[in-house]
Amino acid sequence: AAEILLTYTNFKCFSRSNTDVKTYNCDISNAEWILTDKLLVFNITADRFLRNMVRAIVGTLIEIGEGKHEISHMDTVIKSKDREVAGYSVPAQGLCLTNIVYPKNSLFDE
Repeated sequence: AAEILLTYTNFKCFSRSNTDVKTYNCDISNAEWILTDKLLVFNITADRFLRNMVRAIVGTLIEIGEGKHEISHMDTVIKSKDREVAGYSVPAQGLCLTNIVYPKNSLFDE
């Protein structure tokens, strides 16, 4: 189900409701679960994230993993563009930003 994220760009369904953004488009280049030392970690890489996006994605993936929905439910959620169709938002505890990469020729490029 995580791989399905790579085939879409509009993630309005995972954005906080009533938010004031100009676009819901994000380019997700990696989304995967990794099991290390009995700990399941979700890694996601994108050019940007919407507010609440990762927490809502993880909640939706957990519901699919628990068998509450088929894998194809991820397509249904994304195509709906409706936050109420997506799964719950997981708590923020454990959410870590581990790396930021700025494009070449940006203000932060040395």
